[in-house]
Amino acid sequence: MTFQKLAVIGCGLMGGSFALGLKQAGLVKFIAGFSASEKTRQRAQQLQVIDMACDNVAQAVQGADLVLLAVPVSATRQSLEAIVPAMSANVLLMDVGSTKCDVVAAARETLGERLSCFVPAHPIAGKEVAGIDHAEGDLYKNRRTILTPLPETGATQMGQAQAVWQALGSTVFTMTPEAHDATFAAVSHLPHLLAFAAVNGLMAQTEGADFLRMAGPGFRDFSRIAGSDPAVWRDILSANQTEVLSQITHFKKALAQLEDTLKNQDTQALQSLIAQASQVRSAWKLQATDASNLASDA
Repeated sequence: MTFQKLAVIGCGLMGGSFALGLKQAGLVKFIAGFSASEKTRQRAQQLQVIDMACDNVAQAVQGADLVLLAVPVSATRQSLEAIVPAMSANVLLMDVGSTKCDVVAAARETLGERLSCFVPAHPIAGKEVAGIDHAEGDLYKNRRTILTPLPETGATQMGQAQAVWQALGSTVFTMTPEAHDATFAAVSHLPHLLAFAAVNGLMAQTEGADFLRMAGPGFRDFSRIAGSDPAVWRDILSANQTEVLSQITHFKKALAQLEDTLKNQDTQALQSLIAQASQVRSAWKLQATDASNLASDA
């Protein structure tokens, strides 16, 4: 499986890493890229992530048999509208968005007869730093990639999508868009929200800066994801609002249980709740090939 032309719309960390991975695997002959920032797309060409920096989306997509949309989820609809006129009939179109129901809705409203070409994707990979300068061909190696195909998705495109991500070193799973958004609200979106809240709550206190100076590895590990890109997470949390709010409700109940044990000085109940969480966390392992855990979540 070799693609003649890959069009990367969004030459950042995710799009650039996808391009580098396919180039290193010898699976693409030519790569065109477009980013809203001219500086970014020129930098991508300078780093040899792409072969040609394009002035617009249509120029990048024209003649491509593989298109990757790697833009913030809030820009999905606008980007798809720009892609459609230049798409060939049998192209494989994918995105890398962290939410899926909103992406699918945008695709249904914009792609028309090209809807069969679209395979929504979410590679569970990234870094604490963003941008094309941090792109690497191995970013998706030993990671999960979730595909959320539509009933209209073509069998050829679905097969190609699975093969592409596997070639990049990912283990591929399939979920519905609804199951995807519910799952990642629980294991990704809520944890980010809590990290943001914890740091803001700390710094809202008069002594917050003094407290922070005394923080150690525990705070470092817990708060790491609070350093994530603000615009990206604004979009993700807003796009998956319903599921995130549902997870906030579950968290509030769990927090209230712990609060009650402290108020009531019920040390036995407090230890029991801590032990319950400790056992779950100790048993859990981050494994790209752990199919059974993800399947049960779906």
